Amino acid sequence: MTEEQYVLEAQSGHLQQPRCDAVYPVGLYGWRKRCLYFFLSLLLVIMIVNLALTVWIVKVMNFTVDGMGNLQVNGEGIRLEGISEFLLPLYVKEIQSRRASPLVVRSDRNVTVNARNDQGQLTGQLTVGPDSVEAQCQRFEVRSRDGGKVLFSVDEKKISIGTDTVRVTGSDGGVFGHSVETQHIQADASQDLKLESPTRTLTMEAPRGVKVTAARGKLKATCRKDLELQSTEGEIFLDANRIRLGSFLPLGVYSPSSDAASQKQTVYELCICPNGKLYLSPAGSSSSCYSTSNVCLWN
Repeated sequence: MTEEQYVLEAQSGHLQQPRCDAVYPVGLYGWRKRCLYFFLSLLLVIMIVNLALTVWIVKVMNFTVDGMGNLQVNGEGIRLEGISEFLLPLYVKEIQSRRASPLVVRSDRNVTVNARNDQGQLTGQLTVGPDSVEAQCQRFEVRSRDGGKVLFSVDEKKISIGTDTVRVTGSDGGVFGHSVETQHIQADASQDLKLESPTRTLTMEAPRGVKVTAARGKLKATCRKDLELQSTEGEIFLDANRIRLGSFLPLGVYSPSSDAASQKQTVYELCICPNGKLYLSPAGSSSSCYSTSNVCLWN
């Protein structure tokens, strides 16, 4: 049918208009509508509960623009106030307390601080346990307050003490298994100084001399065997108001004619043999050491 024929048929009324036999409504009705309203109400309740929980958490944790509660984040790092508990390892560059406040690290078992290199290998370890404090490192140092002077240092070869005075307060004193190098050994003002080697020899050596002084008391040297005073290039000088030798020195033998006089003899002179032996001889107008020199022949 051409357009002209369609127009003519329409004008004459012979073309029938289409009819709509059924009408279908658009929308949700019945149980579907009720389910939709229920799910929307449930979602609204969940949103309100989540919002209330979020507000409560923010209020309890004290969230601010600077951090969370006692934890504050600033340009220098993290600042934590109060007591904090860490359940996993803590990796930090520096831990510092507040000014004029101590830093306390507590643990139910022990506290271990590890230092590692770039490859993750352990280079230093400090463990504080219930019974001991252990440090594992190549060199252990204790410095002064300003950090300039080393007060105490330990490595595999030696132990250095940089303090002016090392005080040993134990009743048994200090026990050294090997040699000790020091410039000065001094006891307290009211205590005696005793250097003792119970089973071995006590030796004191110095490149420029050894000085033993007792300013307010007496100096006593006791040994089981020989006591030797030896000077290879100098002299042995005894300077005292009185030099006293015990009664263990032998008496020289006199001639028979002088027996009667020897019974009243009260003054003696000290004689020395070429081999170093000392003996007493009765003093007279002249020396009697040679007349009783038979003492030097004794073994």
